Amino acid sequence: MLRSLLLYLSERDGPKKLLTGNPAGRRLASRFIAGEKLEDAIRVIRRLNSDGFKVTLDCLGESVREETAAETACQTYLQLLDRLAEEKLDSHVSVKLTQLGLAIDEGLARRNLGRLAESAARHHNFVRVDMEGSVFTDFTLRVFCAVDAPRDVVGIAVQSYLRRTAGDVEDLLKRNVRIRLVKGAYKEPADIAYAQKRDVDRSYQELTEKLLASGIYHAIATHDERIITATESFAREHGISPDRFEFQMLYGIRRRLQRELIQQGWRVRLYVPYGPEWYAYFMRRLAERPANLFFVVRNLFRA
Repeated sequence: MLRSLLLYLSERDGPKKLLTGNPAGRRLASRFIAGEKLEDAIRVIRRLNSDGFKVTLDCLGESVREETAAETACQTYLQLLDRLAEEKLDSHVSVKLTQLGLAIDEGLARRNLGRLAESAARHHNFVRVDMEGSVFTDFTLRVFCAVDAPRDVVGIAVQSYLRRTAGDVEDLLKRNVRIRLVKGAYKEPADIAYAQKRDVDRSYQELTEKLLASGIYHAIATHDERIITATESFAREHGISPDRFEFQMLYGIRRRLQRELIQQGWRVRLYVPYGPEWYAYFMRRLAERPANLFFVVRNLFRA
């Protein structure tokens, strides 16, 4: 119930204006968002790299409806790739295809993603395509697969709570695609997505084992300690060394656990979002884990 309410609020303009226009709201969001400007994010990446973390950088934004906005988003990401190379930072980039024009025209999104892939290849970097709500799943997979780029340059995220994902993973592995496995953070109907946490977790663990056994470098994106422990055990039992995959976690969430994984010798990449369009992302983080909401409420009373 609480999760559904928060996801509903993530799409409403009234709460968005209230939170983003409030200094206390922006201060609370800074726990999970690197800042509103690129310079803020660069400072965070430098610090995280010095602490042993890899990073994937995301300039937050949702679906655009005009071609000029898609072009602007593409230019922003091209500049990100240039800046990361210039600063010699250990950071990939993540992008939503709706930012690149997917809701306008598949061809536009494909051309823009192709431009990012070319830049990433030139800089010996990597672009991860984020997965969005289920209405875009087929389109996202089709555009991703249509881009002619090496698989060490572009990869994609999949969501374990979607019933279709096991089949999608089979198809992607045949293409040697590097996959980021997440649970999923959008509100979906029960005929499309598993409604019970135990079913989402079961799907996640089965997919994790399939990915690790594939021999391709994948990203296991979770904060669930039980899943992390099971993943570590599976890797050890099957002789999969820590340099053959990475854990991914969100900036600002389970920070002690993040440090512990680094200390134990595992690779950890943190998803670092920045930009003025942070509201929807922030609300989805609250919906994913009650502890995040309790953190916000506690700090609101302190403000």
